[in-house]
Amino acid sequence: MLVGVPPQEVCRPATSVVVRWDVLGLCMARALRPGGAQTGSAWIDGGELSPDAIPGPILRRLAGAEAAPSLVPLCYLAEHPDGGYHAYAQVRFHPEDACFVRTTRAPVGHGPVEGLHWLAPVLATHAELSMALDNHLRYFRRHFEGTELEYKYILDPAPDIWVASMELLNALRDGELAGFQPEYREEFEVHHTENHLFDVIAPEHEAGYASFIPTVTTGHVLKRKWFTKDTFARREELTPGLDISPDRFEAHLSEELGLHVRAMPPFRRVRYDVQCASMRTGHIYGLFFDRCSLLAAPEIALTQCELEYLRSRSVLDQDHEVLSEMERLNGWLGTYLANRGWAKNHTFYSKRTFLRDAIAARPDLLPSSRAGTPTG
Repeated sequence: MLVGVPPQEVCRPATSVVVRWDVLGLCMARALRPGGAQTGSAWIDGGELSPDAIPGPILRRLAGAEAAPSLVPLCYLAEHPDGGYHAYAQVRFHPEDACFVRTTRAPVGHGPVEGLHWLAPVLATHAELSMALDNHLRYFRRHFEGTELEYKYILDPAPDIWVASMELLNALRDGELAGFQPEYREEFEVHHTENHLFDVIAPEHEAGYASFIPTVTTGHVLKRKWFTKDTFARREELTPGLDISPDRFEAHLSEELGLHVRAMPPFRRVRYDVQCASMRTGHIYGLFFDRCSLLAAPEIALTQCELEYLRSRSVLDQDHEVLSEMERLNGWLGTYLANRGWAKNHTFYSKRTFLRDAIAARPDLLPSSRAGTPTG
């Protein structure tokens, strides 16, 4: 079955394509035999192709009684200007829309689309990539594993971060950043956590911080970051599922990990994540608005906007594009924030630095039992 639709790529060649059925309008559907012989055709409204994620009545009649009742979109084809087609494998399929990721590095199957010259190479590539396309991670990969790549902006004056997040999300939906869209079906997340952070002072090669974050199931996640100063790229490690009570946090770090640490004032973090996908490379970035306030002194707060690389939705290896795309995103974000009077320059000022400054101004906020000499 071939269904002709208006071009859906945001850019060419895209790595990801999202097709929303109800905006396609009338589409010409054709039933073909191997070799390209046409057995029937019909005009079908896009919204009636697969209502409820199963073939609509017109499509079923056109396919014929021998066709599988679970007929679903296999791939999206994009004609290349120099001939041939790029193919995108379907990885998510819903009644409202479907998501496809590109599997071809170069166009395949030159000739008329109904000649089906593209079909054999597309099916062969799909089989080769089946583990990447069908595993539990659903085509996600993470480049630079164990390293956080991040730009930060202090927002001053601090906006209402909910309104700021919604406005930024709508700007991406409206196409203000060419080639980028909100991540397919994962465009927004809310995080509201308490953090118990320890400044790691020694040994020198372990300098950074360790933060215990409660989970909604059991125990805490231990988040470690290594750095002597705040930078764009930092080593990062998460250890989930630690069943440790707060009064044992410091002992765990000193006795189990051999670290010399200083306890910082616990703080609450509210973060709204706008998740943005490059339709050209498939890389996904987080644009975060967050507010951290001390539990013991809520009036002492830090509001930031952060840009961070998250993961990639692609079966093609394009990790070399991450840094250049982050530079472009950072340029756009910096202008966006400056135009609203919230921030003029990016900074690497972190929660750790914020807490150090807070206790320098208010020594009474440092837990009294841990004031003075670092433990370990």
